[in-house]
Amino acid sequence: MGKGDRKSAKGKRFRNSYGVKRQRSKAAPVVEAKKEEAPKPKAAAKKTTTKKTTAKKAPAKKVAKAAE
Repeated sequence: MGKGDRKSAKGKRFRNSYGVKRQRSKAAPVVEAKKEEAPKPKAAAKKTTTKKTTAKKAPAKKVAKAAE
């Protein structure tokens, strides 16, 4: 386990390579500075819409057949 060992972290550092024992660190996400936005004008009172309901039809009546 030394510089010549390809499987150890020390060997990976010596050879400047990466692998399971020496993984690459993920790059930190770049955070952009927030720009100050102009305040948005508040919207006027919202209009409320009501859902139109349709009248339900009664089920068709069953008529008994006359026995002959």
